[in-house]
Amino acid sequence: MDLGIAGRKAIVCASSRGLGRACAMALAQAGCAVTINGRDGARLAATAEEIRAATGAQVTAVAGDLDDPAVREALLAACPEADILVNNNGGPSPAPFADLTREAILAGLEANMLTPIALIQRLAPGMVQRRFGRIVNITSSSVRAPIAGLDVSSGARAGLTAFVAASARAFARDNVTINSIQPGSFDTDRIRATLARAAGGGDVAAARARREAAIPAGRFGAPEEFGALCAFLASAQAGYITGQNILIDGGAFPGAF
Repeated sequence: MDLGIAGRKAIVCASSRGLGRACAMALAQAGCAVTINGRDGARLAATAEEIRAATGAQVTAVAGDLDDPAVREALLAACPEADILVNNNGGPSPAPFADLTREAILAGLEANMLTPIALIQRLAPGMVQRRFGRIVNITSSSVRAPIAGLDVSSGARAGLTAFVAASARAFARDNVTINSIQPGSFDTDRIRATLARAAGGGDVAAARARREAAIPAGRFGAPEEFGALCAFLASAQAGYITGQNILIDGGAFPGAF
């Protein structure tokens, strides 16, 4: 399918690896010029080159932590008239509820709620003016079914989801949409690190097998599957989809709605 976004400009946050990288790759394959971001400058530069080599797309890399206003300004300066914004950021490390400090909670809110809102506020007016915009927030399946230990991540991402719900409807008349994708378990560095911690020096393969067996699809998701969904939500054909929170978890959430 031709997604109808060749020549569009996209910003993909936290995209040097994992699901963000998959989104950037999918958008580049669809013909977008992509601006990518990550904290590890060397890893980011390698990702930019990989995307260029695979797609021939124009790729601009902006290194740094998006929670830093100066880095956000650099990202916006690199792509001031973005047609597509993919909000993504690393989540807080798992922690017991009793151990959470005010500082840890505020840091999670900054990363997973306030930073995405700041970028939307800066880019949405231009999208409205140009009458095309696609905003995709990468949140988590934990927004729908909270996971013990991820209280800060779940709360901040749920806050983002609720915060933009009214704007998603307000911008729709101008062909600007806001949706979120709620990923379950995907085969990324993050889940491999989680499995290693869970194994506690034991059999990581066995820990993985147990985790995958609990998913109806019987496996972790491939990042490319996630990227394809993101690219469709960013497409010209997705203009009638807004304010939606799309779960992609291999059937792990046991609900009918």
